[in-house]
Amino acid sequence: MPKGTSWQKSSFSGNGVGNECLEIGTPPTDGMLRLRESDDPGMVLRAKPPALSALLLAIKAGRLPR
Repeated sequence: MPKGTSWQKSSFSGNGVGNECLEIGTPPTDGMLRLRESDDPGMVLRAKPPALSALLLAIKAGRLPR
């Protein structure tokens, strides 16, 4: 993982102890976004911003199989 990645916690996450949440990271160099769960920070998903946007839109629209 590139040095200098800053992580931001999802606004849907609570502030209590034990609240797992999604975090998004933006490193300063490669233009890729990183996603991770707070309870497993070593597992990181990388995506280009347009691809992540398309995924989120598909999820919101219910276009993905369950």
